[in-house]
Amino acid sequence: MKIYHGSTQIVEVSEIRVTKFNKDFYFGFYCTTIVEQAERWATRFGNGYINIYEYTPNPDLIIKVFPEMSEEWMDFIAACRSGKSHAYDIVEGPMANDTIFNYVQDFLDGKLNREQFWELAKFKKPTHQISFHTQKALETLQFLKGDIVYE
Repeated sequence: MKIYHGSTQIVEVSEIRVTKFNKDFYFGFYCTTIVEQAERWATRFGNGYINIYEYTPNPDLIIKVFPEMSEEWMDFIAACRSGKSHAYDIVEGPMANDTIFNYVQDFLDGKLNREQFWELAKFKKPTHQISFHTQKALETLQFLKGDIVYE
């Protein structure tokens, strides 16, 4: 299966980077099956690149899949964004973009209840992310090519 990583550079060798801010599924190497989403990631700061990989699943890895936004998904993202790590090699599911994460934060802060969160979240367009959290997980990726994307 082809997956995409949007970046400011060509990334032939993927790696897990620990950054200043915790991500949806904690620190990892993030890709998507949605080309347009990878294009948005690539052009956040100007021109960028879509890196294309062949992903070959490894049944020996510990994988968590969220088929859709759910209570479990929301709680998992809230924990990861709060700095709690997990034991999964790969996590896949919808992305909590800035708008959705603001709703999650409002829920955590008691400004929204769960029902209000879901009412707001259901109107957002679908997103997808698959994050690789261990070296074994990264070994499931084979770099194919990088294409430039103009903002």
